[in-house]
Amino acid sequence: MAKVQNIFKSPLQRNFLYPSESREVYYQSFLRSNLGKIYQSIPWAEMVKALDLSSSKVGRKSYFSPQGQLALMFLKHYARCSDAQLIEQLNGNIHYQFFCGVSIAPDAPLENFMILSKIRCKLAARLDIDKVQQVLATHWKPHLDQAHSILIDATCYESSVRYPTDIKLLWESVSCLYGLLVAGSKACKKRLPRTTFTKWEARMQDYQKQRKPRKKVRRQLNRGLLHLLGKLIDLTDQLEKNHDWGSLPRELARRDTIKQVFYQQWEKFFEGKKINQRIISLDKPYLRPIVRGKEKKPVEFGAKVNKIQVDGISFIQKLSFEAFNEGTCLKDAVFMAQKYFGKVHSIGADRIYATNANRKYLTKSGIQTNFKRKGKAGKFEDQRRVLAKIIGKERATRLEGSFGNEKQRYLLSKIKARTKKTEILWIFFGIHTANALEIGRRIQTKNLQKEAA
Repeated sequence: MAKVQNIFKSPLQRNFLYPSESREVYYQSFLRSNLGKIYQSIPWAEMVKALDLSSSKVGRKSYFSPQGQLALMFLKHYARCSDAQLIEQLNGNIHYQFFCGVSIAPDAPLENFMILSKIRCKLAARLDIDKVQQVLATHWKPHLDQAHSILIDATCYESSVRYPTDIKLLWESVSCLYGLLVAGSKACKKRLPRTTFTKWEARMQDYQKQRKPRKKVRRQLNRGLLHLLGKLIDLTDQLEKNHDWGSLPRELARRDTIKQVFYQQWEKFFEGKKINQRIISLDKPYLRPIVRGKEKKPVEFGAKVNKIQVDGISFIQKLSFEAFNEGTCLKDAVFMAQKYFGKVHSIGADRIYATNANRKYLTKSGIQTNFKRKGKAGKFEDQRRVLAKIIGKERATRLEGSFGNEKQRYLLSKIKARTKKTEILWIFFGIHTANALEIGRRIQTKNLQKEAA
């Protein structure tokens, strides 16, 4: 077992915090905790290599080693708190410090919580989901008893955005563009062009106070905001064309998004066209409405993920912010499971996967399923029904239960990342933090059985 001194690899290591005997006691208690189980279940060196992380030899050294940066991502989902709260807890929690490989003195605590955001962006740019998952699958395979039986299903991990309506989106676009027009006119020392923004601002305040506005009121407001937005787009384009007012790249990107919103909403309102690639947020233009058809949430806004689960351990098969039919992903899910764990013997999935093409493929491959039979009963129909019932029950309890577990306990109910890449990273580490704790519990159980024997 590694000594506690070996895990402190930070350049700001402080050895005076605890005597060596006390550190060993604390370290042993850390290994017995849930966080220690996660720590022991993760192949740190292999993950660091898969993400191509290394300590910089030029410039100021990072407080956290490459392993410590990875540990912070797992710790974020385990602790279920904001970045500022996580840094605050890291300063005073020795178990958190063991996990991240740092030693923080009480008189010199970490204060810059933005370091977490920078590390998140860095890892998001390097993340290759399939490559890192293959490393995890190889390391966890000895702890999976049913590696040849997989469960498949899809879910939506919602982003933290306000519920989008056409009027909200148009007013947000108008406000943003008007602010940009004011700043641009001031920078060019030109008189602010005349608009009806002040009048519409008062109308929007009255509208927002109404509990349930009538359809006629909504249509009038929608029409007026579209005309106002079109005028503001022309004014900002004209101002930028005639004067160099130095828009920031982020502002220019937002202007492009606003123009797309304007064209989409104009075609919908005046021409009755169906919107493709519909934008629902100016800050997250990659988000799309995902129609789930559920009673409480018929539409969700976030990433749709098709997952495979092997003996209670989940892996991402497909992640997309565009809506897709998960029934077309079954073959790819089988190929992925075979690459990670070898031949697949049985599959549990709901009826959306039971297409004729998928049935033919599974029959040809000799893979048992829980699909409802089509055609005449076979020779071993009774045995098939028993097996299908067992697989179906496993999918309905274990796989469906993992969705709720990840969303409620590992910070995946509302994803608060701000970019597409960091949102993908957020989902990845949320899912695999839950996996790591389960694997860690199995490792500890096996160790206790060996000691007892």
